[in-house]
Amino acid sequence: MSYFQDFPNTFYKFGDETKAVIAQDLSTYVDVLDTIKDESSIYTKYQIFDNERPDQLSFKLYGTPDFYWTFFLMNDNIREQGWPLSNTEIIKFAQAELTLNTITTRVTLADKFKVGNTLEGVASGATGRIDHRHLDLGQLVLTNVSGNFTAGEGLQEKTPGGTLLNDISSAVFSYTPEYLSAHHYEDASGTYTDIDPTVGPGALLTEITYLDRYIRLNDALKEIRVIKKDSIFKVVEAFNQAVRS
Repeated sequence: MSYFQDFPNTFYKFGDETKAVIAQDLSTYVDVLDTIKDESSIYTKYQIFDNERPDQLSFKLYGTPDFYWTFFLMNDNIREQGWPLSNTEIIKFAQAELTLNTITTRVTLADKFKVGNTLEGVASGATGRIDHRHLDLGQLVLTNVSGNFTAGEGLQEKTPGGTLLNDISSAVFSYTPEYLSAHHYEDASGTYTDIDPTVGPGALLTEITYLDRYIRLNDALKEIRVIKKDSIFKVVEAFNQAVRS
């Protein structure tokens, strides 16, 4: 983009490189726009549409794709976390981030179902190794799963060597992909609320899954500040002058 030609150069080490190379000092962008991004007279709020790219939004607002960079520098959240994903992309992201499977149980976990041991469903014959646990939610997160555990069935816990440790009836309350399991529970006001994992959340609390949480965080990125059309060229010119000085 032509706007980058005015950036001063600086020495920078990329990744694990030991030798610094000359690169354009992009921090100048941040410093200049940080001084104006809170001036309410020059910006308005905008809700990003699903699948709307920065260059498309720049063209939509200003008649050119070249001002896409102002969105990142007017908004700390997308500068730090990136442009919001589409609804389809956020589901794929959650699936890629959380690839295991979760058994939720109402059984006390303190003295049983240890990490590294194997579980076998008594009715389904499904098996899996305990990768980690969430004691506050009564969750067993499994890797190396074969088959599908079923709600209501019992579980046999075995050591890695195959020795039977526990045989507990009706141990599986639910079985879901990890990304669809509960991240936390909330009351009617939206406040995080602890539960007794041996009892469950009850009817008054709402389950917020990992996917729900990712969607919320992604949606929060969609409301941004954009420079008003009648101010954009003045801001860009002021920026260019500041960078050149």
